[in-house]
Amino acid sequence: MDGVKPSILIPLLLIIAAGELIVGQNCGCAYIVSEEFFDGLTSHANPSCEGNGFYTRDAFMNAWQSYSGFAESPSIDDSKREIAAFFAHVSHETTRMCFKDQADKSNPYCDPNAQDYPCTPGKTYYGRGPLQISWNYNYGPAGQEIGFDGLNWPEGVSTDAIISFKTALWFWMRNVHGIIGQGFGATIRAINGVLECGGGNQDAVNDRVNLYQNYCGQFNVSPGDNLYC
Repeated sequence: MDGVKPSILIPLLLIIAAGELIVGQNCGCAYIVSEEFFDGLTSHANPSCEGNGFYTRDAFMNAWQSYSGFAESPSIDDSKREIAAFFAHVSHETTRMCFKDQADKSNPYCDPNAQDYPCTPGKTYYGRGPLQISWNYNYGPAGQEIGFDGLNWPEGVSTDAIISFKTALWFWMRNVHGIIGQGFGATIRAINGVLECGGGNQDAVNDRVNLYQNYCGQFNVSPGDNLYC
């Protein structure tokens, strides 16, 4: 760095040291999803949980590079709210990062009407990963976009942590990202509204909202309006 003025050098070194903040996401993702925040998410998982040690910040950050539009907003507060919403649903769906696979595996989640994504004999498409992606019509296109064979190897979602987070972000960007401005309640409706909204499962809704409010508090941002569905 010969010839660099001292007044420029110090800020430059700070930018280099914080390089993770500015590569891939313009919202400052590394600052928001800090090691401390992520450790707090995973600390609730019992050592005996199958997800213990599987969901890592490194895997999430790697997956995020493929979905740079996630939490990308002109407002840093809106970015924080989207990140809080995403992890509120992740924490709820995985029971605080405990599960990789859905507990009840009796339903194969194979829709024969989804002819573009035919089920592979012997394979099941129950919930897996951070957002518990399910059904062949999700595994198929998710795998095509991410780069794994979702129909023949659905187990990849609970085997490879990067693939796992990519499927969650894939689902989020297709189904949730576009309505994030409508409030957290809209995100519940997009993820599991049929079973939970309108009094279907108020305890589940309350848990999601409580998690969201908690994470917004950690990010020092207002949770906004329309929290319930």
